[in-house]
Amino acid sequence: MALNTAGKLEVTDLDFDTIKTNLKTYLKGQDEFTDYDFEGGGLNILLDVLAYNTHYNAFMANMAANEMFLDTAVKRNSVVSHAKALGYTPVSVTAPTAYINVTVNDATGGSLTMSAGHVFTTNVSGKSYQFVNITARTIQRSDGVYLFSNIPVYEGTYLTTEFTHNASDSDEKFILPNDNVDISTLTVQVQTSATDSTLTTYTKANNLVDVKSTTAAFFTQETTAGEWEIYFGDGVVGKKLTDGNIVKASYVITNGTDANGASVFQSSGAIGTGTDITVATETAASGGSIAENIDSIKYNAPFSYATQNRAVTAADYKALLHQLYPNIESVAVWGGEYADPVVYGKVYMSIRPKTGYNLTTTTKANLVQSLKDYTVASITPEFVDPITIQIIPTVNFKFNDSSTTKTGADLETEVTTMITNFSDTDLEKFEQIFRFSQFTRKIDDVDTAIVSNITSIRASYDQTPTLATATKYTIDFANAIEHSGGDISGQRPVVTSTGFIIDGNTNTLYLDDDGAGNMKTYYLTGSTKTTVDSEAGTINYSTGKIIINSINITSVSNANGTITFTMKPASNDLVPVRNQVFQIDSTNMSVTGAVDTIAAGTSNAGTAYSTTSSY
Repeated sequence: MALNTAGKLEVTDLDFDTIKTNLKTYLKGQDEFTDYDFEGGGLNILLDVLAYNTHYNAFMANMAANEMFLDTAVKRNSVVSHAKALGYTPVSVTAPTAYINVTVNDATGGSLTMSAGHVFTTNVSGKSYQFVNITARTIQRSDGVYLFSNIPVYEGTYLTTEFTHNASDSDEKFILPNDNVDISTLTVQVQTSATDSTLTTYTKANNLVDVKSTTAAFFTQETTAGEWEIYFGDGVVGKKLTDGNIVKASYVITNGTDANGASVFQSSGAIGTGTDITVATETAASGGSIAENIDSIKYNAPFSYATQNRAVTAADYKALLHQLYPNIESVAVWGGEYADPVVYGKVYMSIRPKTGYNLTTTTKANLVQSLKDYTVASITPEFVDPITIQIIPTVNFKFNDSSTTKTGADLETEVTTMITNFSDTDLEKFEQIFRFSQFTRKIDDVDTAIVSNITSIRASYDQTPTLATATKYTIDFANAIEHSGGDISGQRPVVTSTGFIIDGNTNTLYLDDDGAGNMKTYYLTGSTKTTVDSEAGTINYSTGKIIINSINITSVSNANGTITFTMKPASNDLVPVRNQVFQIDSTNMSVTGAVDTIAAGTSNAGTAYSTTSSY
């Protein structure tokens, strides 16, 4: 940039070459340097030094300015600090949690205590892990045995760290000296002094409204080094420590996600006087996750601030659930007024965890209990499991074989891989719309040799029947179904099912629609259909809801114990509603490539060109 009309040095461009050029231009314009050669060795080096120094300072100033804002910060300690200003504490690494029943058969005495830190061992993928109980539990003998029921155990090592409070040390900090601390397992007790063993249990403060000057509460925060720090009240907000108090912090350090799925446990040692110990798994290990990353903190902190520790809106529930259960891949929340049928006074939640697919019954119950501290009294929270709708694409693409060395099979493999990746990245979460145009465009973009594609889609849902019991079933695709007239107009039905057998009929039956809003059951003799019940249910083509009248199913054809309902949607764009999640059915999808003879120059004026039906 040249010298401006005022003869001043331009400072708006801060890359190295521009800075150096501006310095040269400025100095050449000064009478004192009129005859100097700025390309000479000495002056050129000095200009390099000045330009480098200016460039480095500008870069550092820019980086420092970025760290001043939550949106632009890239260093974790900066992001954590900004989140703290919004009242948000990042989620630590969390330990996989299992629930077990422990029976001790040979202990003596009327009662038996399982101490905190008792170890249970397990094996996952050939690797050994230990799970620990973090709360001492005492039970009475019953029917000659001791039964510890539904005990939560956490993967990792149970540790206790002690600190002695020094009131004269203004820089004193209580920092847990271990990596991978699951802060949700932290318990804190304060001993009066080295000579007075009286213990006071402190609870973690989550809401300052309930913290008085005498409340035995502690707080946690992540340090700039990524460790976890415990701190206490100042006598105004929370009880203040006194000189000589001994802080005893107990917690679990964990491997995070590694032991998710563990389901077989053994006690590693005696419980009291008992050595004949049987462990039965109530709920397999789940919920283990890594520490919250920077992007997640940036996303969740503003929402957490907006909730103000209360659950009123759907966004409030989402923010709170992310804090209460960090193993969330995706979450959907809707009020009862949006349910089908409408249920006032309820809020429905559905979580797809990072590991596993559905939340355990115990996890759901624990989350509902935790949410009671935040919900409006008249609202009842309820969890429902995710519903997977499979999308089945049929892809026929044309390619120019003269512009590539790849075969049709090679391109088919690449398109198949793209579709699988599309399912992973663009679908498989709540509220992730299947956008047909984006999907087909990505098929064309797989390789420059692909010149076009004709793609059609179907959707399917697996219904698990209650065998040997007359049951009514509702299958709700929540997207309009194409209404082509079904058998009445001589066309194929738009809804079909896999086979099943019912009580009183030995034939394998199937369901499809008649084009007039009815579902019918039939069996096949060769390719001939014989209708068994012409009014076995109803179908609403506009809403996508299918109702099957009460039917006693005794067995099904699918090996997984389900009946698969498949439909042709009215629109190629599909919207997941409430707890629906879309996924590409990689098993039943079809991908076929063919040479585009016109693009390849071998079509004989288009006479040999073939096209594929769009339906």
